[in-house]
Amino acid sequence: MAGKIQIPDELKKDLPQSTWGKILGATPIIMTVIATMLAGLASSEMTKAQYDRAYAAQLQSKAGDQWGYFQAKKLRSALAQNSFDLLAATAEVPVLTAANLPGASEVTVNALVKGEIPASQPAVFSDAIKAALSALESSQDETVIAQKLAGVKPEALQAALVDAENAADAFDNATQSINKDSDRLDNELMQGDKSVFRGFSAARLRYSASRYDREARLNQAIASIYELQVRQNNVSAEHHHRRSKNFFFGMLAAQLAVIVSTFAIAAQKKSLLWSLAAAAGAAAVSFSLYVYLKV
Repeated sequence: MAGKIQIPDELKKDLPQSTWGKILGATPIIMTVIATMLAGLASSEMTKAQYDRAYAAQLQSKAGDQWGYFQAKKLRSALAQNSFDLLAATAEVPVLTAANLPGASEVTVNALVKGEIPASQPAVFSDAIKAALSALESSQDETVIAQKLAGVKPEALQAALVDAENAADAFDNATQSINKDSDRLDNELMQGDKSVFRGFSAARLRYSASRYDREARLNQAIASIYELQVRQNNVSAEHHHRRSKNFFFGMLAAQLAVIVSTFAIAAQKKSLLWSLAAAAGAAAVSFSLYVYLKV
């Protein structure tokens, strides 16, 4: 049978005998663990901030694409309208009838003869998103836009973006048959009566001006939602950045506690190793403060 384990007297002398001694002995270890945890949290928050910044940059690029479509379609709308006005002012434009559009669908006839383009249903946004969009469109300060977005969840903005994209797709699908009919009629009527072709060309220009203007507004809605997402992600990045900085300060405080407790143990035990550890910790904290304040 194994004998009872005996702790040497020399080791017993080094063991803390009082509650305060036990706390003093455990403090460097506990604070080291806390400092490590805070360092991990600071790094994690900084990573989240960097991710939000990168995602905001991607969203800004997508918003730029939509603004490009908006500008191009507004320009096409203006050109079509100007061409229509010029044609009407310089030549006699006969009245176009359904009989002049052989094989055209009813929706094409309504668009070209009556000037009735398919109805588009714009996306319906919540009051909070409408308020943020209003602040964005009126070029208010970024802090005001951020305040308007404070109560809007990212999921709600993403749902609004999907609705805006669906509205644009629905209008595009509704006009596809008109566009195909117009292309076909353009080739057919060009070879026939020039007066009829002139009336058709004027009607097509008028339709194109209205269509491009409607599409531009739909693209503007998509671009505006992207802009709100950019600002929301920037606000989130700032939030994570502040948390990272605060966790970093907490880590410095924990390291300082490690150094103080290590100095206390070194003074009590008069140990060279404890003194070296305390000096290394003090150097680490000092260097961190120097980097933060000077570099």
